[in-house]
Amino acid sequence: MTQAFAPGGYRYIPAVFQYSGGVAAEPGYRIERVTFRKPVALAAGFARIKSFLEARGRPLTALCACELRSPAPFAEAGFKAFNELYVGTLAEWGLYDGKTNPVARSNVCPEIDKPAEPSFHAFAFTVPASGAAPSFCVAGSGECPEGKGNYRDHIVRRGDLSPDGLAEKVRWVMGEMERRLHAVGAGWPSTTAVQVYTVHHFHALMASEIVARGAARTGLTWHYCRPPVVDIDYEMDCRGVAIEHVADLS
Repeated sequence: MTQAFAPGGYRYIPAVFQYSGGVAAEPGYRIERVTFRKPVALAAGFARIKSFLEARGRPLTALCACELRSPAPFAEAGFKAFNELYVGTLAEWGLYDGKTNPVARSNVCPEIDKPAEPSFHAFAFTVPASGAAPSFCVAGSGECPEGKGNYRDHIVRRGDLSPDGLAEKVRWVMGEMERRLHAVGAGWPSTTAVQVYTVHHFHALMASEIVARGAARTGLTWHYCRPPVVDIDYEMDCRGVAIEHVADLS
């Protein structure tokens, strides 16, 4: 269920043109993650990532995951236009061939203290590491399958924020996280961080739908953010990464 991306030292879950479903380091490599101290606008963020990778002696193709922050959820046409802009840099870096994109991604919208424009929150990259433990990043997913031509017609319980509606959304996303974890040869016990993105009250579901399934073994990080497309209400991502950095990269 994964394909190798040899120039980056990782394998990925094929998904849609704007991102993969997740990545895992190949044997002999590990994934490391860097969080910006504050969001960095897209173009400047790519420039700082480039400088960081070059300073570490890594090719641009070592970039394997991006975490973005946007000002507000996109309408479908706006999301497509943004994605086309975003993958333009990946193509220049040898990461996107016009059809296949190995880089995992989350892109969510803070409800408070919004960035002025789409920005980087964090990124991940591979480094050579003989004998390293497996590491991975699973891309964000809301309650909607990818690759259907549009989101609106396929959102689970669209517009239904009743307890039953929200529970079904959470269950669907949990199932997708588990599918992607399995694809990269991992499971909840392998995770070092699990993140939830929603502005809705999912707390009553934590014990039965998240904790009981093993997804909160290292805690659960809740970001008061909306998913990136209008009418999607709940998103998650997760990772298993042993080394993380926090830097302003200025």
